[in-house]
Amino acid sequence: MKKRMFPPFLIRICAGLAAGAGLPALAMAAGGGIDGEIEKQPLNLNAIAMFFLFVLATLGITWWAARQNKTRDDFYAAGGGIKPWQNGTAIAGDFMSAATFLGITGALFAFGYDATLLAVGVMASWPVILFLIAERLRNLGSYTFVDVVSFRLDKKPIRTLSAIGSLSVVIFYLIAQMVGAGKLIQLLFGMDYVYAVILVSFLMILYVSFGGMLATTWVQLIKAILLLIGGSYIAFAVLVHFDFNLNAILESAVTHHPRGTEIMKPGLWMDNPISIMSLGLTMMFGIMGLPHILMRFFTVKDAKDARKSVFYATSIMGYFYILIVIIGFGAISFVMNNPDYYDAAGKLIGGGNMVALHLTHITGGNLMLGFMSAVAFATILAVVAGLTLAGAATVAHDLYAKTFRTTPVTHVEELKVSRISTFVLGAIAVILGIAFEHQNIAFIASLAMAIAASVNFPILILSMYWRGLTTRGAVWGGIAGLVSSIGLMILGPGVWVDVLGNSEAIFPHAYPTFYSMPLAFIVIWLTSLTDRSKRAQTEKALFDEQLVRSESGIGATAATKH
Repeated sequence: MKKRMFPPFLIRICAGLAAGAGLPALAMAAGGGIDGEIEKQPLNLNAIAMFFLFVLATLGITWWAARQNKTRDDFYAAGGGIKPWQNGTAIAGDFMSAATFLGITGALFAFGYDATLLAVGVMASWPVILFLIAERLRNLGSYTFVDVVSFRLDKKPIRTLSAIGSLSVVIFYLIAQMVGAGKLIQLLFGMDYVYAVILVSFLMILYVSFGGMLATTWVQLIKAILLLIGGSYIAFAVLVHFDFNLNAILESAVTHHPRGTEIMKPGLWMDNPISIMSLGLTMMFGIMGLPHILMRFFTVKDAKDARKSVFYATSIMGYFYILIVIIGFGAISFVMNNPDYYDAAGKLIGGGNMVALHLTHITGGNLMLGFMSAVAFATILAVVAGLTLAGAATVAHDLYAKTFRTTPVTHVEELKVSRISTFVLGAIAVILGIAFEHQNIAFIASLAMAIAASVNFPILILSMYWRGLTTRGAVWGGIAGLVSSIGLMILGPGVWVDVLGNSEAIFPHAYPTFYSMPLAFIVIWLTSLTDRSKRAQTEKALFDEQLVRSESGIGATAATKH
């Protein structure tokens, strides 16, 4: 294949995207990220043209969706009118992030076999979601997972705690996304970083406040399809080169990699079992606690369609991860010893996260590179819109309408609060995006996943399956998970050494979930078990009513559009 020189600014752009756009561990593992001052670069007309095309298309979708949004059901859940394949594709789009595409291929490029375990870790969560969460979540809730956990518990304290957990996840994730997207716009257009962040926030507010869940779903869906098209093209080009012989791809990778056959054996990347398990737990159970993912199960007609959505999402992600493996091992053959992609010091341009884009450039030239760069930006916009909608629903529905207002709230009033919340979250995202411009955004996104795994997931799963759960147990367990996940992350190497500059971390592991999630479960169990209050007895008695509804769907919120 013909070798071409690679535009260096896009390399640096996507290194930042990889660190901030979804699976932070992968970006960290591959050593990516934006470090130091970013210089404005010459324009790449291919990438800019595709970027504008995407933005115009999504604004058109938002205008169309705004005409459909008339009620609270429309705004939060698209009236339950999303088809399972549409919802499944949008869910898959949430995970087919820039970090997945760039980070896992980078890890495969560096460590071979070990990196395939990362893809397995993500996929392992979906059977659990399919069999344990999807149907019950749809039958018990209306718009957010907080509806579910408050079904039989004391609504005010449990809604408040769950809302704090959700908003913590949303805000930390938003910061990482805003920094990554701001850097992209800054470099793509030569725009100052502050104005770039404001532009991203402006688009995000437009999508959510006018288009609601319908627009957010279609933006995510379109992005997912574009990423599948791009990934399929690159993988197909690699397969054609090796006459569709997968063994030939692996043999070539072993031949080109300096570690030879070692890349086909386990243990090359991580040799500490606690760190490996903690990373796996963060990825697997953090996904089950992400509010913008859980919210998607309320956009379909019923529990059956929720289950179908998971089936479509799992199928699409399975195909995508197959592409990722082909691209990762193919990159070893095409990029590993290619001098066009190494600087004068012999280092890979842009770092390990960029091997997929190097391979994109080799197989498709500048046009394909521009396409994939625009898709990477679209990924962030789509995720940011979903996060903001989840945050607005938490504030307006969970806190304002269901917790702190003592009188009934009309749909119009709640929608007004939702839109105000969207603007406020947009402003917060701008302020924090600017404040955290030079911070380790991979750490910030990691913290969001750890909180989701240590606070949201334990409360959600026990509320649906354990009769003995009480409000006291859920609140104290949630607090234990929240404090321990944040505290251990601060004491770990990601903050204590990398950010605060200490020589050695007090807590030795980068991810706290191995300790914080079990701690949350233990505290929930212990405090619920010792709760002898009258309220606790009532909550346990209500489990039977909840069980009937969760399994039969009797009394579940019906779709308004279908």
